[in-house]
Amino acid sequence: MAIVWRRRFDGIRNFFGSDSGNALASVKRWHGYPLAFVTAVNNRACGAGGLACVAARKRAPVRVCSFGMKSIVAMNADDIDRKPMQFTTDAVPEHERLARWREEFGKTIISVDIAPLAPEEPFRAEALLQRLPGVRIALCDGSAAEFTRTRAQAAAGGDPVWMIVNLGEPAFALQRDTELTLGIGDAVLVRPDEPGRLRGVTHLDLAIPHAPLAERLHDLDGVFMKPAPASHEALRLFMRYLRMVLSEPKPEESALQQAIVNHIHDLAALAFGATRDTSEQGRRAIAAARLAAVVEHIGKHFADPALSVASVALHHDISPRYLHELLEQSGASFVARVNELRLKRAFALLTRFPNRAVAEIAAQAGFSNVSHFNRLFRMRFGASPSGVRSRS
Repeated sequence: MAIVWRRRFDGIRNFFGSDSGNALASVKRWHGYPLAFVTAVNNRACGAGGLACVAARKRAPVRVCSFGMKSIVAMNADDIDRKPMQFTTDAVPEHERLARWREEFGKTIISVDIAPLAPEEPFRAEALLQRLPGVRIALCDGSAAEFTRTRAQAAAGGDPVWMIVNLGEPAFALQRDTELTLGIGDAVLVRPDEPGRLRGVTHLDLAIPHAPLAERLHDLDGVFMKPAPASHEALRLFMRYLRMVLSEPKPEESALQQAIVNHIHDLAALAFGATRDTSEQGRRAIAAARLAAVVEHIGKHFADPALSVASVALHHDISPRYLHELLEQSGASFVARVNELRLKRAFALLTRFPNRAVAEIAAQAGFSNVSHFNRLFRMRFGASPSGVRSRS
């Protein structure tokens, strides 16, 4: 039976990017690559009825399963599949949503108690989870709620430090009688072994082992409950890099996965005051985050004929020379990367619109010179645009 996907909550949609209008306009700064959500998917029974769980992978089918308690508990196992998993209350009857979300997601998955701030209103919630070796990530959105970690839950939760980034309306964090107001994009580290509260709507939560942060920070205990503002450059780079990590399929090689996690650790530490040694080591992480931001920018704007090294460098507040170095180290120059994207767009348009003029398609793909386009196209695909079209 087909299940129609009727709602994608604003916070999660905006974190990854969307061309549609959104209610949280101020979250637009986090727009990036969208996940491959679909409007209709096949429903296959995976256990007793419970929260809907979506395996979200870019450019891959999205499958909704109905998970019961036994299946949900398995999400904490070490051998869990590391692809992103999305949980939503959409498939749950409205009168059961809060109770099931509290029990099956709150207590079992993230080990917190959840209480809505407006219990008289219909409850909704959605979360995207991702696990890598050395970091667990949860992107949560839905009805305004209070997340409370009790002393018993904190004691049983191990040593991960929680980093919370607010992505929606003002949020409030409380621990050790210190209460903070987090604006959109602000972040804070909370102690792993003590109770605390978070009141908010849309937030990104990362569980990072204590040791990597302690190694990278001057005084980890001294930065708990001290917010990092959204304007902090390292935090902005951290968010851009993390958005790329969550949007792209995960590498299979463990060495590559560990490199990604090391970058996450370095950038998180830099956002909260890293040691000198970490600042030096963090240059690689900063370069990776800047590269991710540049590649994202090129991917969004390659069809603009005015796109240039100078315009991209100016947008990201770096020098053209440094931009060239970043891209060369990634294996493709600026010109090569832009031309490849434009040529692929042109190829798709040629086969999709057989009656559209080649010159018009070249312009839509970002080429201002048809002769130059024809030459590059033949070199790339071994045939002229007209030849490719005639074979399709």
